Amino acid sequence: MKLLEYESKALLELYHIPLSKSGGVISSAGQLNSALKRAGCGPWVIKAQVLAGGRGKAGGVKIAKTMVEAKQVVKAMLGMELKTHQTGGRTLVVREVLVEHAAPIDREIYLAVTMDRGKGLPVLVGCGEGGVEIEELARTKPEKILREEVDPSEGLNPFQARRLCFSMGIPADQLSIFVRTAQSLARLFLEKDASVVEINPLVLSRGKLLALDAKIVLDDNALFRHPDFAKRSDHESSPLEREAKRVGISYIGLEGNIGCLVNGAGLAMGTMDSIKLAGGDPANFLDVGGGASAAQVESAFNILLRDKKVKAVLVNIFGGIMKCDTIAEGIIKAISSLKSETQKAKRKAGFSPIVVRLEGTHVQEGRDLLTRSGLPIIQAHSLSEAAEKAVQAAKQEG
Repeated sequence: MKLLEYESKALLELYHIPLSKSGGVISSAGQLNSALKRAGCGPWVIKAQVLAGGRGKAGGVKIAKTMVEAKQVVKAMLGMELKTHQTGGRTLVVREVLVEHAAPIDREIYLAVTMDRGKGLPVLVGCGEGGVEIEELARTKPEKILREEVDPSEGLNPFQARRLCFSMGIPADQLSIFVRTAQSLARLFLEKDASVVEINPLVLSRGKLLALDAKIVLDDNALFRHPDFAKRSDHESSPLEREAKRVGISYIGLEGNIGCLVNGAGLAMGTMDSIKLAGGDPANFLDVGGGASAAQVESAFNILLRDKKVKAVLVNIFGGIMKCDTIAEGIIKAISSLKSETQKAKRKAGFSPIVVRLEGTHVQEGRDLLTRSGLPIIQAHSLSEAAEKAVQAAKQEG
């Protein structure tokens, strides 16, 4: 689960990490005057609250020197459509903005805690040159990226934070606050079951360290231990993704036009790769799981067919715990139900071509059910054949 900037900063404040003075988050221009008073004297920085980096380059971060400028910025920013290099081609609508005092910046620093998957440990990552170009710096000058391993039981030791501080050339009079900040960041990461905790930039502002921007990603698998976040509104997911989560299906929307329905994450990845090899693009990752019921399969199919990008559907099922005839029943029920709804509404029932590849337990029974249904289903006996047929069908529909 990704947190918005103001949510991330609320956690930083909880762990006593220094922040610039905030006026809070607002959703209408009428709330601006109160926010400016809370943030103190200008200038102020106004930031779009969307789940994407690169907001500044896309017009989502603005400085206002006067109240008149601030009102103009807020009116223009609220409701604007924002697209950055991190939105995956999607356009995000700005519904909230964060108002803060615009602290003067003498120097930018990068500081984060993330997982080192190779070592199986959290690692504190620091760089003496933070800011918007940190990704480019990591690519061109990787030696400037410094790391300290974090012991999951002990946290970050003070000597490790001091070593990082000296290596990055942070002034000696800021040593103690940097050590506390680094240790607090590591403790936040561990206690909140995060996968990423990032401050970029951590700035020197008139001799003081301040966290100007923050990004926190929590591990979805641990949300049961953090009920406050588990109940939080899902800012990132699309309506289809939220519907899938409600019925217990793993679904992520992508940019292609071939819908995938698969049982098993590994099989889903293999199916998407096969579509790409056949010259197509998957419209989603959808895993109904190994023990899904016919009702869940029906729900999954309804989600796929409601995606307007989908021009063809590829069902790739290996029957193990879930039998192939159960999948076939769900497919038949979903299509029949949708046909019935469109007929009641006196609309023509138009469906994307459906390619089905079944293999495993009760495979012949499943194939027979699909054949006897009389529905326009294209069957395939191998994954490569199914991918090629789905790509061809999508091109004909497009």
